[in-house]
Order: sequence, then structure tokens, then C-alpha cells
Amino acid sequence: MRLRGTMMLTIALVAAVAPATLPRSVVAAVVPGTTCSVFPADNIWNADVSKLPVHARSAAWLASTNAASTNLHPDFGGPPYGIPFNVVPTSHQTTSFTFQYWDESDPVVSSPQPQGPYPYGSDLLIEGPTDSHLLSIDKDTCKLYETGGTDYNGPSTAWSGAIFDLNSNVLRPAGWTSADAAGLPIFPGLVRLDEVQAGVIRHAIRFTVQSSDRSYLWPARHQAGSANNPNLPPMGARFRLKAGYSISGFGQQAQVVLTAMKHYGLIVADNGSNWFFQGTEDAGWDSGPYPAMISDLKKVPASAFEAVDESSLMVDPGSGLVSTSRAAPVAQSSPIPAPGRGGAAQSSPAPTVAPR
Repeated sequence: MRLRGTMMLTIALVAAVAPATLPRSVVAAVVPGTTCSVFPADNIWNADVSKLPVHARSAAWLASTNAASTNLHPDFGGPPYGIPFNVVPTSHQTTSFTFQYWDESDPVVSSPQPQGPYPYGSDLLIEGPTDSHLLSIDKDTCKLYETGGTDYNGPSTAWSGAIFDLNSNVLRPAGWTSADAAGLPIFPGLVRLDEVQAGVIRHAIRFTVQSSDRSYLWPARHQAGSANNPNLPPMGARFRLKAGYSISGFGQQAQVVLTAMKHYGLIVADNGSNWFFQGTEDAGWDSGPYPAMISDLKKVPASAFEAVDESSLMVDPGSGLVSTSRAAPVAQSSPIPAPGRGGAAQSSPAPTVAPR
């Protein structure tokens, strides 16, 4: 069931010319209606990967996602497209969820039982079926609450839930899912209207691939692969728009998004349609220059991307903190899933409405 209501406080939005490069003096936009940054500036989501080496499996991963014959697909817009988010005070109504994957949900419990509290109520927006993500940011504590499959089996039920401290670089435990198959937060990877209007996006963007390997790369924490095949991209694989791809012929707003893709790239976060990248559900996407922006972005060929090797940025596998020295890579591995337990059943089924 889709819940409707007042979404969040609005903020003044400033129109700006899309930059050819990202000026160092510009800081990432905070969550609208709050003073919360979206993770520290030295977090991997906010890392510029434009100078990192190309990953050794870049060509294979591109081939497996049909990049030669596929264009980008912006998977967001006015309702019902995109993933909505909510900004709430600590005093907002809450609930404790009964999670299907309780042993990989927050807070930690030793046996199946309701877990929480999470913001909850009929005033909060939930993504349409079937993924039904509920994203809420507590503006007083800067905590991000995310559930997937919200109310799939009745009120206060969900597949899984994760709580992130937006002031911290701490990742989820190794092998744990989240509201996303990769065990990553969803909100930091969404294209937001306020960012495009401000003229700069300074973070990586979440996207999906149809088939992934049964492994994951930092900063991902969980796999949901279809095969043990290193030619398939693992969860957490990062791609960037090639530096030589000209964006000068695109509109001003599309250039904001494409500039971010050159600097911060795309992160494989879930299984779904190849090269679908996600943004917020916002009625503002349906007016002004934004329908043209969305159409513009559909013209970009996936073959204009390349996978990058960001292992040199990792300081600790359990932290999203990035190294400024790019020291030797830290060894990382993907734990073997528990017997009988695969990915967290978050395969992003076909949408209930026709793609935009």
C-alpha cells in the first residue's frame, strides 16, 4: 500500500549554471530541511574517483551488462517514479518492525523479535510496490532509517531494516544486507532535485544491473549474485563516465548529473534492469527544465562508462573512510553466505508502471 502525506520541509533552491568541473569550494548539499551532511566529507560515497585506475575487469563487466547496446535510464521523476524520502523530528511516531531478515537488521538482536524504533506513520511516503522502501532522516540526530519491503506482510513488517549515522564512516557488518541488496544505504546514492538546482552533485549514484557476481567489493557488504562469475559485476562495483565523453551538447541540468558521473560515478547497489540509476520521487521533476533533462540522460550510452579500481582508497574494510594517500590496497573478501541463504530477495522486480 502506498502511503501519502506531507513529505518534508522545503528549502530555498538556487538555480546555477552546470560546472564543467567541480569547484573545490562547493560543499555537498545537506539533507533538505536539516543541517545533516550525508556522511563525512572523507566517506567513500563522497570520493572523487576521476583519477583512479580502470579496473582490470572493466571490459567484461560492461559486456555482461549489455553496455554496447544499452543507454542510461534515469529511474526517477514525479510520482510514482523514484524513491521518496522523509525528514522527521525525533518526536515523530515510531514502530518496531518484524523483519524477515532479522539477523541482518538493526538493532542487533539474538532471536526473532520486533526491532526498532524506526520512524513510522501514515504521513510518511513509501516507494511504490514492490520494493516499498521507506527512507526517513531524523533531523535532530542525523540518523538515516531505511526499510525494504515495508508492510509487505501487514503493518510494521519489512524484509529488512538498517540504521545509519550520517556523521559516521562505519559500515554494516560484513555479509549483512540492508534495505538494499548491496548492504549499502539508499539515500546517499539518489539524484536529488535540490542538488541539480544548486548546480552540483558531489556523491556517487546508485544503479542496478540485471546479473551480478556472488561477491561484493568495498564499500558493499552483501552479495545477491546469480552466479559465481567474475565477468559479472559484484555488488559495490563502481563505474565512471569516461573523461573524454563530451557533455557539451547536453542541457544545463543534465550536465550537472553527468559531471557527477565523471567525478563520483555509479555504484552497483542492487539487481534490476541494466543501467537504471535512481533518484528521488519529486513532483518537481515533472516541470520546468527537468523533463528535458531526463530525456537528455537517456541518450547517454552505457559504453561511455568504465569500471574503476577504488581499492587503493580503502583504509579499513569495515569503514567508509577513504585514504588520501592511496596506499597499497587492503585485502578484502566476500564471506560465504550461510547455508540456504542467498541474497536478501531484493531483486527490484519489474515496475508496476511503464518505465519512463
